[in-house]
Amino acid sequence: METVSSNLACLQRTLEYNVKNGMKFFRITSGLIPFASHEVCTFNWQDHFAGTFGRIGRFITGNELRISMHPDQFVLINSPEERIFNNSSGELSYHADVLDLLGLDRTAKIQIHAGGVYGDKAASMERFITRYGKLPSKIRDRLVIENDERLYSLADCMQLHARTGAPVLFDAFHFSCNNSGERLRDAVRDAARTWSGPDGIPMVDYSSQQKGKRPGTHAQSIDIRSFRKFLKETEGLDLDIMLEIKDKERSALRALKAIAERGR
Repeated sequence: METVSSNLACLQRTLEYNVKNGMKFFRITSGLIPFASHEVCTFNWQDHFAGTFGRIGRFITGNELRISMHPDQFVLINSPEERIFNNSSGELSYHADVLDLLGLDRTAKIQIHAGGVYGDKAASMERFITRYGKLPSKIRDRLVIENDERLYSLADCMQLHARTGAPVLFDAFHFSCNNSGERLRDAVRDAARTWSGPDGIPMVDYSSQQKGKRPGTHAQSIDIRSFRKFLKETEGLDLDIMLEIKDKERSALRALKAIAERGR
């Protein structure tokens, strides 16, 4: 209980800092409630902290902040193992509970990757589609699919969208590692078109390669020249951009300056 209280207080302070500095899009950590979806957690945190969640949620909506969450890589709804799917569904349910307790509408999203290939990509994609349909509506209303750097390209995610209706979150860095030859602007626009009115403004993840590290390693600090190029190529498209940069607010403040320079 003490840990959760501390985490929620930290979340409030972080959101206050973001508002003060003009950062309007924030990803809440999956570790907000430790072990929430695990059987070891028998504490009714939802009821106990309902008032605190409500206050934080009112701060979020009152300051027009956009919120997302991104479960860890062990959330695999297309796993051949039913046990892993059930565990993944439980973890997604926890994330949906957090956003529901905050009183946020369905523009607050939970993003996941399509999952593994398991030796048969076509079968794995079909399994994703089947499993998606088994998820509770409180999860489906918030779920978005992100292209990854190795297994599932944007084109693959667009196929999953066509069968499930789940919006596609465009990851610029992953697209640079794994694509089908699309122009970046066309790719961003196509992903954006998968978002309907209730889903809100399309979300985009942005990062770049950390020099000297294995391919797919996110940068420590923003490459501002590359980011300016991305802004130029997506001119006129309405996007909420999440920076997946390791030095967090330092790069975010530099990115905000670059965005303001372009009048975005």
